[in-house]
Amino acid sequence: MASRPVEIGPAGLHSARAIECIRLARGLTQHQLAARCTELGRPMTNTALSRTERARRRCDIDDLVTIAVALSISPSALLPLRATNDPFFPAAHIQGALLG
Repeated sequence: MASRPVEIGPAGLHSARAIECIRLARGLTQHQLAARCTELGRPMTNTALSRTERARRRCDIDDLVTIAVALSISPSALLPLRATNDPFFPAAHIQGALLG
């Protein structure tokens, strides 16, 4: 049986963009962030992080929490910010809202 591709929903897309945006704002490479995650006890390769940022890999809750700790932010900072008519806030608003 062929496996079906993993579909990433709006919240997952938002989180993927938020991870990349905040990582770049912190001046970290994917390799550096993946190494921080591994040091925190959640082994992660830069390939896995790249696939997560590009929404080619689901980010489970354990990965999300570890990535947030490695970025020195609250895990909630990687989630959609507020409900609107569209339940997930546009990713373009991440930089201003999260990084001030």
